Amino acid sequence: MSPSEVPDAIDPDVDLHVPAQRAETAGAHKWQVLAAISAGGAAGASARYGAELLWPVRDGSFPWATFGVNVLGCALIGVLMVLVGEGGRWARPLVRPFLGVGVLGGFTTFSTYALDFRNLLEHGRAGLATAYAGGTLAAALTAVWLAASATRGARRAVRRAVVG
Repeated sequence: MSPSEVPDAIDPDVDLHVPAQRAETAGAHKWQVLAAISAGGAAGASARYGAELLWPVRDGSFPWATFGVNVLGCALIGVLMVLVGEGGRWARPLVRPFLGVGVLGGFTTFSTYALDFRNLLEHGRAGLATAYAGGTLAAALTAVWLAASATRGARRAVRRAVVG
């Protein structure tokens, strides 16, 4: 079964229960995958660090940089998973490990999100901390859904334009 044949799979190319899909990390090929993830992770983490430098947060204030990075990263993950997970020319062996796991995995951050939440609580900002926690979750999930839906719509429009 190919990744495009897996119904409603979120990321079908990493289902290790399917022998054909274990090939990505099997044998000597695993070093290519790890190198792609590492290079992508360095790029993504560097971009996140740059965002934190551009929009630093004062103790006890809303962490806009982390919020923005996580929401943007989730939107980009939605786009990427449609392009990679639903076939087409983006479905190449090292695209998902490099961009998805590496770049976007290094760009988005749960650890900083958790530290920001704790920082708000430590500064007596429980309401803001709760809004940040819930708002990030809602915005990130909405971003993934909207970006994936928009990407699917754009792909359909391009196909109609090419065929029609």
